[in-house]
Amino acid sequence: MSALFSPIKLRDLALPNRIMVAPMCQYSADNGEANDWHFTHMNTMALSGAAMFCIEATHVEPIGRITPGCLGLYNDATEAALKPILKSIRKHSKAAVAMQLAHAGRKGSSYQPWKGGQLIPASEGGWQTVAPSALPHKEGEAAPLALDAAGMARITDAFVSAAKRAERLGIDALELHFAHGYLTHEFLSPIANKRTDQYGGSLENRMRYPLEVFDAVRAAFPDHKPIGVKVSATDWVEGGWDLAQTIELSKELKKRGVDWIDASSGGVSPLQKIPLSPGYQVPLAQGIREATGLTTMAVGLITQAKQAEEIVASGKADMVALARGMLYDPRWAWHAAAELGGQVDAPPQYWRSQPSTQKELFGATTFGAR
Repeated sequence: MSALFSPIKLRDLALPNRIMVAPMCQYSADNGEANDWHFTHMNTMALSGAAMFCIEATHVEPIGRITPGCLGLYNDATEAALKPILKSIRKHSKAAVAMQLAHAGRKGSSYQPWKGGQLIPASEGGWQTVAPSALPHKEGEAAPLALDAAGMARITDAFVSAAKRAERLGIDALELHFAHGYLTHEFLSPIANKRTDQYGGSLENRMRYPLEVFDAVRAAFPDHKPIGVKVSATDWVEGGWDLAQTIELSKELKKRGVDWIDASSGGVSPLQKIPLSPGYQVPLAQGIREATGLTTMAVGLITQAKQAEEIVASGKADMVALARGMLYDPRWAWHAAAELGGQVDAPPQYWRSQPSTQKELFGATTFGAR
């Protein structure tokens, strides 16, 4: 039996396989509102065969968006825009739908990647960003505003409000974005956090605000629904956030009932030196899993079915999350099931699509009609 296509349970959420479509920013929303691009993209990803599809980084307040095109869930309009998309997904797909809640912090107010991705000046429609400290992401950029207690409370409340809206939408699970140099990662990393109050300095202090956000969201979201956290397990910069600190954070999250750790890396500094190679972040997931016993997801340059199978079968991670691989092959999990002897759900309109040599892909009972 394929380990990748074995079931796993996250609280009351029963998943038939160990594959998640990772959240992928599309930078295509209108004032934070999902549109026809999201309808097409999200429905496609929900039919990939993955047990769970995670909606892209969904920002909890307008100034928390990475770009003007980023998705949000912070008012009635952004909530309403997602309803028809989710209705369509539920009609045609059995995949669980998760949502990643995020705040960009000092990396907000940026152009879309295809427009250069640099900070947008105020003269061109940019906005004042916020961060734990008034340090720009890179030299020459405008500095963010250092958050005071009122600003931190506002953002915590925004995460809670977004979680409640997600529940109204029927979202099955949440992932909190503590990675890639965005706001909560900025609090964690000594590169971005130079505070001298109870939220800066020691590891305990730097973890304080992200843990407060997690506690608030966990209290606001139904207890039977899981919440995971995406982390950058290392900054890839000397003197920055690293795996040892990530393990301590993960232990604290475990005490609070976190359901998975999605182990990514980098993003907090342009000085990072990332050793890119297939599965380069898998050891990070493995280290967290071995030290804490938590359910972990491996992500990053996982593209081959046998590669994903080995990660799960060997116990390096409990699940895999695919992003670019899913964009390149939106039926990745179908093909992996055929290769590994697993099964996936597919809509009946597609039951006759597979080659005859792969008739077991969706279960033998679904084929044979003329």
